Amino acid sequence: MLLYLYSIIAGLIQAITEFLPVSSSGHLIILHDILNFQVGNTLAFDVALHLGTALALIIYFRRDIWKYILAVIEIFIPKRPVNQRDLKDVMLIIYASIPAVILGFLLNKFAPTMFRQTEVVVVTLVVVALLFFIVEKTAKHTGDYTGMSIGKAFYIGCAQALALIPGVSRSGITIIAGMSADLKRSEAAKFSFLLSIPVVLGAGVLEMFDIAWTKLSNQEIMSIIVGFVVSATVGFVVIKFFLKYIEHHKLNVFGWYRIGLALVLIIGMWLNK
Repeated sequence: MLLYLYSIIAGLIQAITEFLPVSSSGHLIILHDILNFQVGNTLAFDVALHLGTALALIIYFRRDIWKYILAVIEIFIPKRPVNQRDLKDVMLIIYASIPAVILGFLLNKFAPTMFRQTEVVVVTLVVVALLFFIVEKTAKHTGDYTGMSIGKAFYIGCAQALALIPGVSRSGITIIAGMSADLKRSEAAKFSFLLSIPVVLGAGVLEMFDIAWTKLSNQEIMSIIVGFVVSATVGFVVIKFFLKYIEHHKLNVFGWYRIGLALVLIIGMWLNK
C-alpha cells in the first residue's frame, strides 16, 4: 500500500513540476533524501512518469501537433500548397531542440549525478527565481512565437539545455528565455511546452532501452501503471491551468516559491548533518 502511495505522490510531483517552473529536482530531494520515499525499480518508474507527462502534452496540443504533421506531409505532395506558417513553427521547434538533443545525448548519464548535490539545487533554485523577477521587470512581452526568428528559437533551445542542471526547471528557464526574446508571457509558455514534447518523449524512449530486459514484480508493474496514469492525468490539468494563469499573472509567485523551497532544502541539510 505504501508503494502505491509513493506512486501517486511521485506522479503528482512529476506532473506538477514538469510544467510549473518550480524544479522537479528540489521536490524529489525532499521525497527521496529527506522523507526517504523509495520505489522498487526507480528507472522503470521514471520512464513511466516521463511517458505520462509526454502523453499529457500530446493530448493537450493534439490540434497543433496534427497541423504540424500535415505541414510536413504537404512538402512531399506534388502541387499541394504548403502551410508556410505551420511549417515555420515546425522549423522553430526543430532548431530550438538541437542544443538539448546534443547535450542530452552527450551528458545524459553524467549531468544528473555531476550536479545532483543539494547545494547545487539550492543555488539554481535561487538564481532562476531572481531571473523571474528580472525578466518580469525588463522584458517587453509583446511578440508571438510564430513570428519569432530562427536565431531566437535556437537561443531558447540553448536555455533549455541548461535544464540538465538539477534545480533549473526546463519550463522555467525556457519561459525566461522566451520572455527575454520579447515574447508574451503566454506565448513563451506555449512554445516552452511545445518544445518539451520531443525532449520529454525522447527522454522516456531512451530510458526504455535501459529497462527493456528488466524483470519487474507484479507490485512494481502496478505501481508503475499508477504513476503513469497520475502523471498523465494531473499533467493535462496542470498544463491547462498554467497556460490560463500565466495570461494574466506574473511569474513572481513561482520565484518566491522557489526561494521558499531552497530554504526548506537548507533546513533539511542542516537537520540531516
